[in-house]
Amino acid sequence: MISDKEITGISKFLSLVLRHQPLLIGIELDEQGWVSVDDLLTKANAHGNKLTPEILKHVVETNAKKRFAFDENGRKIRASQGHSIEVELGYEPQIPPDILFHGTGAQSVQSILQDGLIKRERQHVHLSMDITTAVQVGSRHGKPKVFEVLAGEMHNQGYVFYLSANKVWLTDNVPAHFLKLKED
Repeated sequence: MISDKEITGISKFLSLVLRHQPLLIGIELDEQGWVSVDDLLTKANAHGNKLTPEILKHVVETNAKKRFAFDENGRKIRASQGHSIEVELGYEPQIPPDILFHGTGAQSVQSILQDGLIKRERQHVHLSMDITTAVQVGSRHGKPKVFEVLAGEMHNQGYVFYLSANKVWLTDNVPAHFLKLKED
């Protein structure tokens, strides 16, 4: 079978082409971010990858963060969220829990306290339902720091939230006054 290292490499490759740079391999995402599995496999393999339908299915099904999804008939694939290119994922506004969490690296704390959470090149700010996930996310950026997000208050003041297919909460921005830095 395929090694964990190979699975990680394929997952990173899929994140790149399905979230950020589809033209890197010559695929075109539709307005909801979908691309045909056949087109993805053909173009990926033409660029030196060794993807089969079985490997792709395995990567999608075993990805702990559920970053990718097949459509209902398995003929199309897309990233669940995190796009830096414009796609309409079709998520409906949801009422968030009162508290959500955001993990970041220690080096970003001061700018977040000043400016809040800004989506930057992504379509949304990503928020977690639990501290453990936020710490994992923050660890990717150095020493992890976690913010509590007063999502219930934000929602009551008109901010819109979405829940992605892989249970990541999404919103356009979080002003600093809705954030509380969790102490270690």
